[in-house]
Amino acid sequence: MNETLSRLSDILKKDGYSLTKPRRAVFQFLLGKEPVTMSDITKVLMPTVDRASVYRTVALFQELGIIQRHNVGWKYTIELSDTFSEHHHHITCIRCGKVTSINEKALERSVEDLARQYGYRATGHQIELQGYCAACA
Repeated sequence: MNETLSRLSDILKKDGYSLTKPRRAVFQFLLGKEPVTMSDITKVLMPTVDRASVYRTVALFQELGIIQRHNVGWKYTIELSDTFSEHHHHITCIRCGKVTSINEKALERSVEDLARQYGYRATGHQIELQGYCAACA
């Protein structure tokens, strides 16, 4: 088992779960991807993993902090948490749904400064920008 799957297995075991085939399939589908919808996941995995297992797995992964959910209007997308990918933020086009990852050090410093200004020690954050991409503007 590679290091990433081993880390996933450790997180699951810590909370009394095992690395089942459906959990492995959902995790491997998400690995290295931009945020995806539940529909994206089920379309690809349906031949081998049933829809209910996908939804249960995503709910468990969210509860355990393995994935994070990004709300865009009344819809949402899912991606692996910072435990499995480099910390970043997104800009989402509200017309076509294009998602662009952004990783700006100045933004991270601003978030830390804001937390300190209000007397907090930030342990995490998500910033989601929405607007129109160049093609849709």
